[in-house]
Amino acid sequence: MKAVILLSGGLDSTVCMSVANNKGYELYPISFNYHQRHKIELESAKKVANFYNVKHHLIIDTNMDAIGGSALTDKNIDVPCGNIERKDIPVTYVPARNLIFLSYALGYAEAIGADTIFIGVNSLDYSGYPDCRPEFIQLFQNLADYSTKASIQDKKHIKIETPLLRLTKKEIVLLGTKLMAPLQYTHSCYNGKEKACGICDSCKLRLRGFEEAGVNDPIEYINR
Repeated sequence: MKAVILLSGGLDSTVCMSVANNKGYELYPISFNYHQRHKIELESAKKVANFYNVKHHLIIDTNMDAIGGSALTDKNIDVPCGNIERKDIPVTYVPARNLIFLSYALGYAEAIGADTIFIGVNSLDYSGYPDCRPEFIQLFQNLADYSTKASIQDKKHIKIETPLLRLTKKEIVLLGTKLMAPLQYTHSCYNGKEKACGICDSCKLRLRGFEEAGVNDPIEYINR
């Protein structure tokens, strides 16, 4: 029983991978070097993959900075900080990123004979990202059912699993702690330094989640 896991090296994707591991899947993580500002997260992804002793960790190189339009891929756009209550779509949204990543993951799943894809999208706690909504996941699932040889000829259903979709950051931290996920290796900061900045939206959201869960965040911060 094989599963492809979209693994960024962040908190959510790592906890998502721990869920897949707990369900007994053979883990096939896929990560992306898309020329993101915080490319250091790939080092975290490698550590998480090694922790679970996976057979193969696939890293795809692509250049989404050529498209731009996001603070994560365009160095001329500043990473915002200080507002984790925002409901608008922030400038850290990368155009069509999850659509692109899931497409790669679907092709990989078909190639290795996996029947499940895990992605750690979350529709609560500030995320105004359109490609993290339940509606997007359902529509991609519908598309996946009609877009592969495995589904059309072999009648094989490749399921998109989103175990964190309706969890708060507090609940994600508690779940990861319960499943003994290697949270010490994760990197959530958007600024891409060795130590997390502690002031970008992603850091503040993460810190609040750990605080509300009553769990010590094991990574280092410049400003905590």
